[in-house]
Amino acid sequence: MVGNFDVDVQQQQRIGHLLSPLPPEMRHDTAFMDRIHAYAPGWDFPKLKADDHLTDHFGLVTDCLSECWTKLREGTRISALQGRTHWGGALSGRDIEAVNKTISGLLKLLFPDPEMPIPGEELETVLRIALEARRRVKEQQKRCLKTEFRNTHFNYFMGVDGVEQFVSTPELHSDDAIEADPLTPGQVWAISPGGQEAPPSLYRIEVTSGPGGGVKILNAPVPPAFRESVRYGEQNLYSQAKELVGDRDPRSHEFSVQLRAMDSDRSGHGLGLPVLVALCGSLVERSTKGGLIVVGGLNLGGSVEMIPNLVAVAELAVEKSAAQLLMPISSRRQLLDLPDEMATKINIVFYADTTDALTKSILE
Repeated sequence: MVGNFDVDVQQQQRIGHLLSPLPPEMRHDTAFMDRIHAYAPGWDFPKLKADDHLTDHFGLVTDCLSECWTKLREGTRISALQGRTHWGGALSGRDIEAVNKTISGLLKLLFPDPEMPIPGEELETVLRIALEARRRVKEQQKRCLKTEFRNTHFNYFMGVDGVEQFVSTPELHSDDAIEADPLTPGQVWAISPGGQEAPPSLYRIEVTSGPGGGVKILNAPVPPAFRESVRYGEQNLYSQAKELVGDRDPRSHEFSVQLRAMDSDRSGHGLGLPVLVALCGSLVERSTKGGLIVVGGLNLGGSVEMIPNLVAVAELAVEKSAAQLLMPISSRRQLLDLPDEMATKINIVFYADTTDALTKSILE
């Protein structure tokens, strides 16, 4: 299904949901919505111009196209998924049926010859489109009912040993808030506690790993404070490798680290623990929980430093729409000064040490 609006997407999301333009009998019928295989917003498609897209050979084109589609409907391409893709736990029942039919339809159009091999990259692209289009239907059901009645974090694996991947919809993204979707392995939301001259700031740390050795910071120039945080995270990974990543050897991997500043401060001060979580997540190929912000500075001995202005950190996490704030247990007493209004808007989770922090940060 393709939808169009008379207003922009943000305004449509404020006044209703993306299926609101449907007739009254359908726009709030969640049972009807649940039978939509895929929904693509109209803004994804340019308007058709007669001079560019229409032809004088009306009968020939429609008859030929109709016959082609009729022939294509007789078969299925679901067999292309066998042994190559695996669904996550959020997909079941009608969701799997809808995604399978969308994938089959797209593969028929892209690869009309059933004997033609389908490259893995092409298959994954089609799979992500189908999951995104189906997830959009589920998100509009949630908006229609104004409830969190179902898990819509659609994920998949390519191959038996593939890395878990999550699929989101572009209209759910906001530059002013962190996403509720789980992050790609090696990515972590973090808050730097700031200091006397700088307020707390939100960052996203992104780490990738491959064969080799050492840690490379991609930011240029590298902020000195962040270089120190990376060094502390790296050394703690090496010294606590068995407890953190099991039998995997971090010294035989090269890590690429990038810091993305979401606020004005770009120093990257006091991010040792979030860096350690990102390094571990990249190495074990596990996603970080969505909506989670990790806080904590490390020293070379593995101890977690005190957070000087915890209330300001918590207030920033609430402002950024975080669902959970992970912080050291040593900071618990400071939260007594957190206003009640703020305390009710975020779930604060404490960790005792680096291993506990990692366990509470990544998905099981």
